[in-house]
Amino acid sequence: PGFAPPPSSTGIGPSSYPPTTGAPRPPTMPGPPLPGQTVAGPTMSQPNHVSSPPPPSTMSGPHPGPPMSGLHGPPPPTHPPQPGYQMQQNGSFGQVRAPQPNYGGAYPGTPNYGSQPGPPPPPKRLDPDSIPSPIQVIEDDRSNRGSEPFVTGVRGQVPPLVTTNFLVKDQGNASPRYIRCTSYNIPCTSDMAKQSQVPLAAVIKPLATLPPEEALPYLVDHGESGPVRCNRCKAYMCPFMQFIEGGRRFQCCFCSCVTEVPPHYFQHLDHTGKRVDFYDRPELSLGSYEFLATVDYCKNNKFPSPPAFIFMIDVSYNAVKSGLVRLICEELKSLLDYLPREGNMEESAIRVGFVTYNKVLHFYNVKSSLAQPQMMVVSDVADMFVPLLDGFLVNVNESRTVIASLLDQIPEMFADTRETETVFAPVIQAGLEALKAAECAGKLFIFHTSLPIAEAPGKLKNRDDKKLINTDKEKTLFQPQTSFYNNLAKDCVAQGCCVDLFLFPNQYLDVATLGVVTYHTGGSIYKYAYFQPETDQDRFLNDLRRDVQKEVGFDAVMRVRTSTGIRATDFFGAFYMSNTTDVEMAGLDCDKTITVEFKHDDKLSEDSGALLQCALLYTSCAGQRRLRIHNLSLNCCTQLADLYRNCETDTLINYLAKYAYRGVLSSPVKTVRDALINQCAQILACYRKNCASPSSAGQLILPECMKLLPVYLNCVLKSDVLQPGPEVTTDDRAYIRQLVTSMDVAETNVFFYPRLLPLTKADVDSDSLPAAIRNSEERLSKGDIYLLENGLNVFVWVGVNVQQGLIQNLFGVSSFSQISNTLSTLPVLENPFSKKVRSIIDMLQMQRSRYMKLIIVKQEDKLEMLFKHFLVEDKSLSGGASYVDFLCHMHKEIRQLLS
Repeated sequence: PGFAPPPSSTGIGPSSYPPTTGAPRPPTMPGPPLPGQTVAGPTMSQPNHVSSPPPPSTMSGPHPGPPMSGLHGPPPPTHPPQPGYQMQQNGSFGQVRAPQPNYGGAYPGTPNYGSQPGPPPPPKRLDPDSIPSPIQVIEDDRSNRGSEPFVTGVRGQVPPLVTTNFLVKDQGNASPRYIRCTSYNIPCTSDMAKQSQVPLAAVIKPLATLPPEEALPYLVDHGESGPVRCNRCKAYMCPFMQFIEGGRRFQCCFCSCVTEVPPHYFQHLDHTGKRVDFYDRPELSLGSYEFLATVDYCKNNKFPSPPAFIFMIDVSYNAVKSGLVRLICEELKSLLDYLPREGNMEESAIRVGFVTYNKVLHFYNVKSSLAQPQMMVVSDVADMFVPLLDGFLVNVNESRTVIASLLDQIPEMFADTRETETVFAPVIQAGLEALKAAECAGKLFIFHTSLPIAEAPGKLKNRDDKKLINTDKEKTLFQPQTSFYNNLAKDCVAQGCCVDLFLFPNQYLDVATLGVVTYHTGGSIYKYAYFQPETDQDRFLNDLRRDVQKEVGFDAVMRVRTSTGIRATDFFGAFYMSNTTDVEMAGLDCDKTITVEFKHDDKLSEDSGALLQCALLYTSCAGQRRLRIHNLSLNCCTQLADLYRNCETDTLINYLAKYAYRGVLSSPVKTVRDALINQCAQILACYRKNCASPSSAGQLILPECMKLLPVYLNCVLKSDVLQPGPEVTTDDRAYIRQLVTSMDVAETNVFFYPRLLPLTKADVDSDSLPAAIRNSEERLSKGDIYLLENGLNVFVWVGVNVQQGLIQNLFGVSSFSQISNTLSTLPVLENPFSKKVRSIIDMLQMQRSRYMKLIIVKQEDKLEMLFKHFLVEDKSLSGGASYVDFLCHMHKEIRQLLS
């Protein structure tokens, strides 16, 4: 698969479509220029090789929308993009297809926008329908690659997009659910890599959840001797190791060292040099598998105890008054029956403990032999200790009645509290000390409401200052205000104490500082501003349930090995590093990713390609020490064209966003933004100069698999971290910055370019979603209802002219004016439209790692400003460019680099 016809050698005008048949040419051969998407050129009626720009009178390209702003000089004139040379799907694969309706030849006059609102189009403007559409690319990939399984046997295959539903068959390389790369064909030399500026990175999700149709990684047990490894570089046995001398020794695929095969592991080779037990051994035939670790892989050379969960509840005035404390206690009564457990175990091995706190800490003895729980107060928060050993961490089933009694009593005990101040660091210290005393790893679930201003270690002050935005001091807003929490985090990681933080702020809380321990221990932060049970309860409880139940490994260490020529040089994510190679995480769950950047330290060869092996050592929820191994082989190239044909833009954006979001800690935001634009301009200029056929400077030519780089990059630049609107708080920015750093590629994709669905077009009789539309106000019609989701929020936008029957069916009220915009869930109504919309929302909720907040937006209502912020192809209130303007700006930057 993945052949394309030879490119035609004529110009890039409408006449130069490739034939839809023709001699296939393997995509890896160096040769004629790559497919590109031409975006800007002369007017629609002329052939595509006029010098640019022509006089204004010949410009065309209708566009309903505001005239262009923010760029110097007239915009380059436009032409519907031609898939210029070969038609190729997103890189080097996929069937050849005929010209798309969206990208067709010259436009027959003004495009028809149906019932879309807006004034008559002003002239001289790039037509939004003629520039690369994310929706079109996503749809094309779905139709070309969604039906066949993705079989991982071949080196350097680019997987389908994250937005495509596909099955994976592991035949020797790790599934893209575990590892995605920015490019699957990497330059042979560092000079070539520098020239292209394409970052070489892998986004790794070691414990990713697989769909039910795919097999979980096999657990291999080699007994006392443990996994077979290379003597020199310590890489683990994998499908790429080469057995020699009749199977008595193997040559390492990473460092080339030769190692004796241990006698118990010996097996004969067949006539091709493969071991005859190749298919019986997961580590020889699969890309991902697990080894049972021996005692040498354990702390202090002894097998670990099962982990513990400690629930630590803020019982200050705000937490009690809002109903939060009662809600948490009620939920925990049933939730404790759903603690994670190993596949076939009857009950979870995890023990639980409970602490409440305000200015002091209250520990509870819930030993099964007690008739009533006992409370012990520690008021000396400066010297934290755990006042009881026996009876603090217990088995849920044994202590069920005592725990239930405690959870009933906590809300009553603090019902009349007047204490408004809280401590924070001592709470983490208490949890850490409890795990130390029990000699186990574990997780703290901390429910916290306010800035910890009470006298105690880690006390904070309110330092929020919007005046620092756009100054050199803005970076301090993202940095912790004291180094105390960094040191505490280090102690937590050493013990395997992971901290998950549920925040319920009514004002500034300093997420940048409170989040430090969570971040470095591999934990998760959840934030519910102005929490009210009636509107936020569903979201919080769903998040809490998933957080408590999800698969998690403890005391984890990850190392990424590479074959000679490249090495891992940089890491992004929620973890701690005490040296340059080991990524340490007190906890690592199934949603967390670690992003790794590679740099050349030698030449690579096209023949041998490049290999990565990610090894994760962790303790399972039953206390079993395991190694999870993921292997991936990539191609290497001497031609830039091969690099540009095998890139994955969604992964590239994931990496660039994380790189930028780390940059704001040390550089002014403007510097970070400019660096992003410059790097992407260099990537595209290098393609233009070295891979595209000569054409006039008036044309912007994008590589086929990178044609969405400008639109997605603009979304990153306009995000709240890099360009906040006036309503975005400092805490919001710190929170988003931390979230994005651990996101996988599917999450960043929908976060930066939200999904917009026309609900009124949904087919109530089918299970399918309505076709998505582009994120721009001009695509919305006043007579329709739309849904927009970005992984954190789900908006339902209702146009002012929506038929009364639809309003009645969805909201149960008789007119637009009666729709309440404070609903947090849609009413359950017995009609096909209501059922369909609710099932769509449920389906989207299932796909996301967090429960999205539902926000009802009525057209022309005050909440519409918030909604418009997510229409990312339009100009933003905070000064972000529209997609059209940004494309023109990128074109200018590329032209400057080329001249």
